[in-house]
Amino acid sequence: MAQKSGNQINLQTITPPLTLRSRSSSSFLFLIFTATAIGWSCSKSESPPSHAASSYASNGAALPAFTEITTEAGLNDFKYVNGAFGKVWFPEQMGAGCGFIDYDNDGWLDILLVGGGALAPNTITEPPALWLYRNNGDATFSIKTKEARLDGLHAYGTGITVADYDNDGDDDFFFTTLHENMLFRNDGGVFTEVAQKAGVIAKPIRWSSSANFFDADKDGWLDLYVCNYADWSPERDIPCYVEGGLKEYCPPGMYVGVPNYFYHNNGNGTFTEMTEEVGFANAPGKSLGVAELDFNNDGWSDLVISNDGERTLLYENNRNGTSTEKGTIAGIAYSEFGEARAGMGIDAGVTDTTGRVSVFIGNFSAEMIGVYRYNPTGWFTDRAAVSKIGRPSLPVLTFGLFLLDMDFDTDLDLFVANGHVYPIRVKFMDGITYEQPPQLFLSNNDGTFDEVSQNIGGVFTQPMVARGAIYGDVDRDGDPDILLTENSGSAHLWRNDFKNPNFLRVCLEGRESNRDGVGTRIIAIVDGQRMERRIRTGSSYLSSSEKTATFGLGQATQVDSLLVYWPGARVDRFAAIEANQEIRLVEGVGTFVTRNLTSRVVP
Repeated sequence: MAQKSGNQINLQTITPPLTLRSRSSSSFLFLIFTATAIGWSCSKSESPPSHAASSYASNGAALPAFTEITTEAGLNDFKYVNGAFGKVWFPEQMGAGCGFIDYDNDGWLDILLVGGGALAPNTITEPPALWLYRNNGDATFSIKTKEARLDGLHAYGTGITVADYDNDGDDDFFFTTLHENMLFRNDGGVFTEVAQKAGVIAKPIRWSSSANFFDADKDGWLDLYVCNYADWSPERDIPCYVEGGLKEYCPPGMYVGVPNYFYHNNGNGTFTEMTEEVGFANAPGKSLGVAELDFNNDGWSDLVISNDGERTLLYENNRNGTSTEKGTIAGIAYSEFGEARAGMGIDAGVTDTTGRVSVFIGNFSAEMIGVYRYNPTGWFTDRAAVSKIGRPSLPVLTFGLFLLDMDFDTDLDLFVANGHVYPIRVKFMDGITYEQPPQLFLSNNDGTFDEVSQNIGGVFTQPMVARGAIYGDVDRDGDPDILLTENSGSAHLWRNDFKNPNFLRVCLEGRESNRDGVGTRIIAIVDGQRMERRIRTGSSYLSSSEKTATFGLGQATQVDSLLVYWPGARVDRFAAIEANQEIRLVEGVGTFVTRNLTSRVVP
């Protein structure tokens, strides 16, 4: 295995060949060299299998269609700066995220991008920490960072989470960084940084990644869970080398993880750090993704957290705002081989007719995307292989991912954004590349999926070093579009060009509940079929999608019944809602308002 000399890691040792399976601390299999080659290699018993053409291609069903509009939308000036200046420091490979935010409350989604930063003084030209693009009302964007008072910031940023934490009706956001996190309160379209005043800067300061606003105790105020990663600083950077003495990023197993933080919202614009008091103190660190869910349908928000080389955590709400970690006993903590994997992006939702939630976790190359479905016995079943997601995901390293009904046929599909972290090492890995195309898995509504990226072609053939991935309807035509970010690269905005979908979009306004309706479960019934969506923040990787629920309706022209289970005890019921509109529901009012879809083209 790798040998350590002084404070350097020498990876050029010769051992019998082993299969590359993870980059976790428990197994240095990805650091192994074969007896016939000095350097990095990947020795697999067989190449990833070829796949038969998707049933979608043969049965004539409509496939999703997306068009890249980054340049025409006015986003082509953006580039994420990872701070690299020749030292090959560990954080360079990880960023960064993005978010959809309606910062000026005009009904059009704006775009917030993490700009990156310098890892050491006087090494690079310091980039903007944040880039805010205002939607001009036609899916083109104008830079408004300065006007919104987000200019002049210097931070090595990582992620964005958007929510109305103070219940005043506009979008605020939490900005995670390598050092001190920031909380931006929205004051009528301009932002004020209030992290210190609000009490969300805990000691010690840690490298943070993803975050999630959710209402843990149902008091109507959004609490905050912050994922933290590893104990790193320039002084403690560990040098690792590959063939020819070239420095490469060390695996995360070389670093110590740092625990996460939980902040309880006091309802007055401030928070109290209560990580230990509410049961979140046992996190091993190296957390990269967090998703809110209610896996046992008891009406209380639970959390599932993906960790890089550490076990997946599942926190069950004790129905009083405290939680108990049950990942191991629930069967979701490890792979089918009993190994912790390189968990990154994460999402959860009901994807089939069982009505049970499934969790999806992006993992390292040569590790399947994690797929776990809950069953009433209290156990999550590992369905990576049987779902037909696992094997096509073996050659790629998945960061951002999310669930969305891409083909508007009623069930949730899985989009994944891929890109490796080892630019040198992959040259010695059989069948694995640094830049990797995204993938789309369309659900068959029976727990299995078809990988259709090659059938769609176009943007799905574009290799990239993707990190963040989110969805939101930027052109207000009813079908959510996609935004991606690349490490040391551009943002990519994809317009959804699906032809003539039938749909219903639902956005919420809480009154007794939190203003965004986060934690609300929405059931739509069409011709006896139940569809479930959940209003949430977070999920994916370092990023924040829109908080509007989209139901694809197939050929149906109305939703027969719509049930809205708010975080409190209230249930609002509606009947016979016409398709192809976006509606806004206010908690307890009993009626809805139709919101104009400006760009909707009626067939």
